Amino acid sequence: MTLPTAVTAALAQRDAARFCEAILPAVSRTFALGIKVLPGALGQAVLDAYLLCRIADTVEDAPAVNPQVKAALFDDFLAAFSDHAALDRFRHGVKPLVGDEAHLSLTLNADLVFAHFSVLPPKTRAVVQKWVTEMALGMRKFVLLYPDGIRIQTVDEYKEYCYYVAGTVGYMLTDLWHEHSSSIGTKRYAILRERCRAFAEALQTVNILKDVAADAEKENSVYVPEELLRAHGSSQSSILAPELIAKNREALTQLIQLAWHDLEEARMYLLLIPRRAISIRLFCMLPLLLAYATLRDLVQSTAMLKPGGSVKISRREVKSLLMTGSMLVMSNMGVRWLVERVRRRAFVLELVTAP
Repeated sequence: MTLPTAVTAALAQRDAARFCEAILPAVSRTFALGIKVLPGALGQAVLDAYLLCRIADTVEDAPAVNPQVKAALFDDFLAAFSDHAALDRFRHGVKPLVGDEAHLSLTLNADLVFAHFSVLPPKTRAVVQKWVTEMALGMRKFVLLYPDGIRIQTVDEYKEYCYYVAGTVGYMLTDLWHEHSSSIGTKRYAILRERCRAFAEALQTVNILKDVAADAEKENSVYVPEELLRAHGSSQSSILAPELIAKNREALTQLIQLAWHDLEEARMYLLLIPRRAISIRLFCMLPLLLAYATLRDLVQSTAMLKPGGSVKISRREVKSLLMTGSMLVMSNMGVRWLVERVRRRAFVLELVTAP
């Protein structure tokens, strides 16, 4: 892909704010929709936090890179929060990486993200740094644990991995809600924190399930636990074998059940966010609806177990969910209705046309 004009213009001027805002839709269209509704310093904090997490993820996913080199990159990345020399080493070290152009541009220009991050309030920076550090250290651990490509062995290890790459985000966002929203006081914050990990990990499990083939082919990573595959007469080395597609699909059953359970916790998380915090509710609602819709279709599909395959809902449904979710977000009854409706079948408004 070619970088958007806004990104190249921001790079030419070394404009940190413009770069962060312009690169976001290039690395995540869905997240870009949500970030627009968050106000002021909270919106900037979530934007910068997401970009920092995406940089770490780009290092983790980089193909054909020695694990020790990745570990050193993670070390420099984390040191870059306070050490300009470490940031320079990191930027130099990521130059050989290959992959998606937008993700590589983000990673190569990490200095602009750190510059944008540096103007946030100190308490906000502390929250983001704490959880980005936890995430990156977990990624570093798994990169070194599986030097030939991540191969999750057990369900317990799967849950540990999901905590590092997603659960940490749930805690970080909830900490930021508490800091920046007057309607999320101490008691409500404590309640939300009980479910925030499941909220984030539900989205992660759905992404892992829909992208089994892409992860195996492009990133040389298999997150479906080996113990589940072996219990159904298959293995990670045969996860895309046409003759084993039925067995491999059966092996996903426990992860699908885990995703449904965590999505229910995620729905409760959303409903527990005060109505006065409408921007936060909106931010959380769209990815939750998309996850429900994707898991609904995934249950009926084997596309994710075929080379080049994945499970994606239609753009018409995405637009329909965005429109309807925005209208119903203030009503807990409306949210419950929409979620139950999406679980049963595709939700497409007649007036919505495909792009």
